[in-house]
Amino acid sequence: MSQPITRIVVHVVERRAELEVPVEPPHRQVVAAAVLRFDGWSADGPLESLEALYELGAELGTLLTGRARSALDVAPSAIEAYGKAALVGTAVPLECAAALLHPRMGRAMRACLPGATSLIPSVTKRSAPGASVDIPLHGSTDMWSFERFDTVSLSLADAPAPNELVVAVALADSGRPLARVRPD
Repeated sequence: MSQPITRIVVHVVERRAELEVPVEPPHRQVVAAAVLRFDGWSADGPLESLEALYELGAELGTLLTGRARSALDVAPSAIEAYGKAALVGTAVPLECAAALLHPRMGRAMRACLPGATSLIPSVTKRSAPGASVDIPLHGSTDMWSFERFDTVSLSLADAPAPNELVVAVALADSGRPLARVRPD
């Protein structure tokens, strides 16, 4: 990877009850996030071209999807929902987050998850360390699967620093617990 990863964080959420109603099997979500350090920004922009960030996005898509799926300990085809996000520090342009998330990351994520075809929802946000980001999720094979519309939150106490960027991939092995909302 051309930009240094200072750390990777994997966060698993397992819901065993929803409003005191048991959820069986448990509803599981995972976020795998990489904290990247970016130095040397200029007034003219971070890079001559964003192409290097497109490639880094693809590499991160593969790496983080693999880490997230491994944390759920399921076959790639068992992933039912996904999303992605980036938090940028105060000295990092938002366009860097877009360059990482959009042109190639989604393709790399789908390549790790056979059968996944849906557009991957995403969010970018500028923040100080400790801020929370809610990562949108929707169905990996059907983007209009209402029971798979959900979110998972991520907060890192010490990131992003002003010259850092946090990139995250979120996966779920099922839809929302007790989902009943249906399309008209």
